[in-house]
Amino acid sequence: MKALEKASDFVGRWMAVIVLAVAALALFEPQTCTWIKTSWVNWLLGIVMFGMGLTMKASDFAAVFKRPKDVVLGAVCQFTLMPLIAFFLCKVFQLPTELAIGVILVGTCPGGTSSNVMTYLSHGDVPLSVSMTTVSTLLAPIMTPFLTLVYAGKTVDVKFWAMFLSVLEVVLFPIILGLVVNHFFGRFTEKATKALPLVSTTAIVMIVAAVVSVNSARLMTVGGLIVVVVMLHNLIGYLTGYLVSRALKLDTTKCRAISIEVGMQNSGLATSLAATHFAQYPLATVPGAVFSVWHNISGALLAAFFNYRSRKQATEQNSRA
Repeated sequence: MKALEKASDFVGRWMAVIVLAVAALALFEPQTCTWIKTSWVNWLLGIVMFGMGLTMKASDFAAVFKRPKDVVLGAVCQFTLMPLIAFFLCKVFQLPTELAIGVILVGTCPGGTSSNVMTYLSHGDVPLSVSMTTVSTLLAPIMTPFLTLVYAGKTVDVKFWAMFLSVLEVVLFPIILGLVVNHFFGRFTEKATKALPLVSTTAIVMIVAAVVSVNSARLMTVGGLIVVVVMLHNLIGYLTGYLVSRALKLDTTKCRAISIEVGMQNSGLATSLAATHFAQYPLATVPGAVFSVWHNISGALLAAFFNYRSRKQATEQNSRA
């Protein structure tokens, strides 16, 4: 068990590098990853969501009621800023329909599961981050298909209820199952969750490998463009999330949590929805896969920057004392 915990700790620490390496392998040597089928994506994402549920307790939801203003602000930022930024970037770069669908899907999805870890590393408000992830995920069955319909409905046929059921199946139900298992088998899950980074990272890596390998030829032609769009989407999300919360005079820890939560999306869900509901547009899965790689890198870098700022401020305060 200790060996498993060490492996899990290693994988969690180097997740960004591992995902990037596998993405590069799938891009340049796609035949090495084609054994991972895109039909597995929903199941793999469900495993990640189940793991998230295992780490949660009913008491975690109490934070939502103790600090409703902060959580509501975070949810509003999540479902307004990122879809708007996605739509704006699609127009500015005049993305073809299939890529635009993928970018908009990323923008309309809830917060990413790794945002809580990045917030912790950033010395941000972790309970707020967890509450935001929880609330945005619970709202996703309604908000994600609705916003996709709003921003992409004029371009493609968006089936609201089909997407609604998909989000329930691959996000909400696995989380609820994880909560139930954690409630009745708390001692077991306390030990099992130590291996979750290994399981979650493996699932995310397999999703990225499956999508990138299948689309490697197309990526070679549009890869540069979509990487630029994805990077801008993510970075503008961080910036606007921070600026909005700062403008509302929230403290630094809350600003950091909202910034990271807004900028980091559940890109695995975007990939899953694209593969399930927009199969006629193969490249629609690509933005989610690229985002999965990039936001783990940018999140780690942003956490390091915020951490540096905290240490610098602490040093300055000590020198004044």
